Amino acid sequence: MGSKIFKTSTGSMHFALLLIRVGFGVMYMIHGWPKIAGGVDTWTWLGGNMSVLGLSFAPAFWGFMAAVAEFGGGLLLVLGVLTRPVAAMMLFTMLIATLMHLGAGDPINSVLHPVKGLVVFAGLLFSGAGKYSADNMLAR
Repeated sequence: MGSKIFKTSTGSMHFALLLIRVGFGVMYMIHGWPKIAGGVDTWTWLGGNMSVLGLSFAPAFWGFMAAVAEFGGGLLLVLGVLTRPVAAMMLFTMLIATLMHLGAGDPINSVLHPVKGLVVFAGLLFSGAGKYSADNMLAR
């Protein structure tokens, strides 16, 4: 006979997705705001990290897109709007950040922040927003 402690109801799974979306969404809004507010110089520096893929053109554009992915994507995650496309966009952003930190030889703690995002955004890409989201309300 299994323990009831480890049984998960559908409702608790949807609540867990809500907690993950809101928690990570708020954290990425806070993390992304300085990048949005930093302006062209910050966007150019940030976009320069696309060189890990061999892309060296339009660094301000790529940097702005990364800042929007973090701040705007965080907001959309909190609301549960376009969760899968946002998760894909943020997953890509965290992949670039991971590759940049690895390429720079940064300490493991610096590498782990974007890796945590990679794992969570991959999970949200597969799971979707859950029942407690605007995505779910719009689908009905």
